Amino acid sequence: MTAPAFHPDDIELTAVEVGRDLLLLITGGVRHIGAASTAYLEDGVAKVSTSAVPHHKEHTISESAALKAAAVLNRTVTVVMGIHYDNLSKEGIAQVVETVNRKIDQYLSW
Repeated sequence: MTAPAFHPDDIELTAVEVGRDLLLLITGGVRHIGAASTAYLEDGVAKVSTSAVPHHKEHTISESAALKAAAVLNRTVTVVMGIHYDNLSKEGIAQVVETVNRKIDQYLSW
């Protein structure tokens, strides 16, 4: 399957309340599960545990997103992420990261 070209509006963030906790699903392009990061507070400090599918790079974004959300919201947050676009340049990858971070910041500011 060929991935669509990157466009910032293609990346989606879906939030699901799970009791006191929060699940953030972030997908774009060819949607899949590439990594899952769960951040939690321990003695007031946010810590994270991550599981990544081999050969996927989403964990490099999901960990920081989960840590930030857990610290801001003072709750356990799991970020599940799967974003794939074929043949992205370094600039394209930077745009994806920037888009994800912007969407997280927008969610946290609500």
